Amino acid sequence: MMRYAEFLERAHFTHEELIAHAHGTLLEDPPHAELGRLPAPPFLMFHRVTQLERRGSQGRILAEQDIALDAWYFQCHFRGDPVQPGCLGLDAVWQLIGFYSLANGAIGSGRALGCDQVEFLGQIRPHNKLVSYDINIRRLQILKASGSAIALGDAKVLVDGEVIYNIKGARVGCFTDIAYTNYPSADHKHAKGGLMQRS
Repeated sequence: MMRYAEFLERAHFTHEELIAHAHGTLLEDPPHAELGRLPAPPFLMFHRVTQLERRGSQGRILAEQDIALDAWYFQCHFRGDPVQPGCLGLDAVWQLIGFYSLANGAIGSGRALGCDQVEFLGQIRPHNKLVSYDINIRRLQILKASGSAIALGDAKVLVDGEVIYNIKGARVGCFTDIAYTNYPSADHKHAKGGLMQRS
C-alpha cells in the first residue's frame, strides 16, 4: 500500500501495484470514495508502467505487456490462427490514459470516449515476447469543482521493438457519480447503461 501523495508523485508501477489498484487496495488514504480503478486481470492489458512523466497539462506514459503463450485471447481469437485482437491494444491505450489521469489527481470512473484514428501495421502472436505502449498525453483537463477529467493522447504500440499500431486522438474521461457499486443487484441507479449524462 502507499499514501495518495506518493501515488501522485510515482514515476513507475509494478504489476503487483497495478493489480492492487484494480482491486482498490493500493492506497491507504484514497481521497474520494469514487476514485477510479484499472480493470482487473485478465482484462488488465499491461504488466507494468515503466515511466510516467508529468508536465502540467501534458505528459507521457510508457508501459509493457509480457506475452504469454496461453493467454486467454489466443485460445479463442482465432482457432487455428491465434492473434491478439487489435481492439485489446487500443483498450490498453485507453486504460493507460485513464490511469495517467488518476495518477495526476482525477477522480471518478474511467470511460473510453473514442479516438480519431487507428492504424494497424502488424500483429501480436503467441511467440512474441513483449508489447510496449508509448503514449504522449497531449492534454489533461481536470474540472476543479467535481474532480472529473478529460484526457487526450497519441500512442504507438510496439511488439518486440517494431511499431505495429499508431493511435491518434485517444480520449478518456473520468466521471464521478457513475459507478455501479453493488453489482449484480438490480437495485442501483446505474444498474442499466445507455447514454451518459455529462456535467
